[in-house]
Amino acid sequence: MTFTEKDMYEALSERHGTHVQHCLKQATVGIMGLGGVGSHLAGSLTRIGVGKMLMADYDIVELSNINRQFYFLSQIGELKTRALEDNLAAINPFLEREYITEKLIEETIPRYFHGVDILAECFDEPAIKASALRVALTGLQGIPFVCVSGLAGYGRSNDIVTREIYSDIFLVGDNRSAVGPGSSLMAPRVAIAANHQANQVVKLIIERTCE
Repeated sequence: MTFTEKDMYEALSERHGTHVQHCLKQATVGIMGLGGVGSHLAGSLTRIGVGKMLMADYDIVELSNINRQFYFLSQIGELKTRALEDNLAAINPFLEREYITEKLIEETIPRYFHGVDILAECFDEPAIKASALRVALTGLQGIPFVCVSGLAGYGRSNDIVTREIYSDIFLVGDNRSAVGPGSSLMAPRVAIAANHQANQVVKLIIERTCE
């Protein structure tokens, strides 16, 4: 029997257990915003083998992004969706990924993401973060929603936690830190928050489809 590269990759992925890996492979996760948190979240979900991701961002990679986002100097000027696809394909080319390259607004979020199993909010702007939460509460009921707020600066890692703030609405952050003078978005806490989100997404997939 001749094994393809895909066969070998899937065999390695099954270290989590065949049943668990099957559940992950069948899941569809939506990610809104592909900046620091969203790009690293996508990377973690790709590494663990989530089968399909639907991701949205309209922006391009800028020099100011490189200090905390999953992009490289050679990708400056590219659309984040295109650059991230190259980076994720280098990790696992065999998963299904779709991209939305437009600025989301409250009215379009339900249209694009109504079919996902779990939706992650990774926006930077407070207004669209609030809009996304309203949609999760009123327009996408039944789809777990994992959002993030409160991760700026270099405070204690363990202050960043995941809390269920409403039924099926999970918030990652320390509940207080905000971007301001002397408190920028820094790579360590951005990555910690992204992986809190990734862990919550994986937890939801496994608990709701495997057990």
